[in-house]
Amino acid sequence: MSAIIEIENLTKDYEVGFWRKRKVRALDGLSLTVEGGQIFGFLGANGAGKTTTLKLLMRLIYPTSGNARILGHSINDVAMHARIGYLPENPYFYDYLTAREFLNYCAEIFGYDKAKRRKRTEVVLGLVSLEPKSWDRQLRKFSKGMLQRVGLAQSLVNDPEVVFLDEPMSGLDPVGRRQVRDLIASLPQQGKTVFMCSHILSDIEVLCDRAAILKGGRLAQVGRLDELRQAEASRIEIMASGADAKTLSGYLSSDLGATIMGTAGGLRIEISDEKDVDSVLAGLRRAGGKLVSVQPIRQSLEELFMDETRADFNA
Repeated sequence: MSAIIEIENLTKDYEVGFWRKRKVRALDGLSLTVEGGQIFGFLGANGAGKTTTLKLLMRLIYPTSGNARILGHSINDVAMHARIGYLPENPYFYDYLTAREFLNYCAEIFGYDKAKRRKRTEVVLGLVSLEPKSWDRQLRKFSKGMLQRVGLAQSLVNDPEVVFLDEPMSGLDPVGRRQVRDLIASLPQQGKTVFMCSHILSDIEVLCDRAAILKGGRLAQVGRLDELRQAEASRIEIMASGADAKTLSGYLSSDLGATIMGTAGGLRIEISDEKDVDSVLAGLRRAGGKLVSVQPIRQSLEELFMDETRADFNA
């Protein structure tokens, strides 16, 4: 699969201050690629550079240095932008329009004729599960969740090949989140590539093929989710029954550094090195216990995210 999004050494500096201006680097030499047909997750703490990256790709702001290509074209190619969709983190609409009028207006921008505009508007409003009785209500009367659905609909109105989503689940209730998540999951089946930022890590774990974590404007981690978690695998978990913690600890060397915890069904033993499994099993047999399972403890995406961004949170 060929690269659909290519980012090369993308850097963005902002000038801050009034009398004495100084430069602050929001994005520092970001390079990554996203292949076609993927859902790519883009993670980072507040201020890590996620939204700056999206705005650069959308040509809403301009890079200090570096470049990027989407669908094989420079982001400066205005014609290419007709082939992509974008949902900003805080979308703003002409709130005196109804949802139907706004989507009709968006479709007209992309050159749809009157009949096709009407049909496309109804299709995308249906895709985002907005109730038909709300289609002719003014947007100023919509809830945050309803506006989020309209924003997602406008990002799809031109049937884009690549969709950029900045916090697509924002403001949605649990039912709405599930509906939007299912919609996003279906987009690659329609030949679309999705690049999404989200603070809801469970959605990233469920939806994304690959992910990148930004830290202080720099790329900290990138890869498939299973690879990222595997790279950070730490301890071994041994589940046992038929023995108590005090008896077992008497048969284990303190050098093992084992952590023994009682559970409803027996014991949970954690060790840091796979080579110590045999020693624990030998001690377990002497304590009269039985082995239930042995498995590595993989770092969750939340733990990986927290480890990589802790410095940003404390800044």
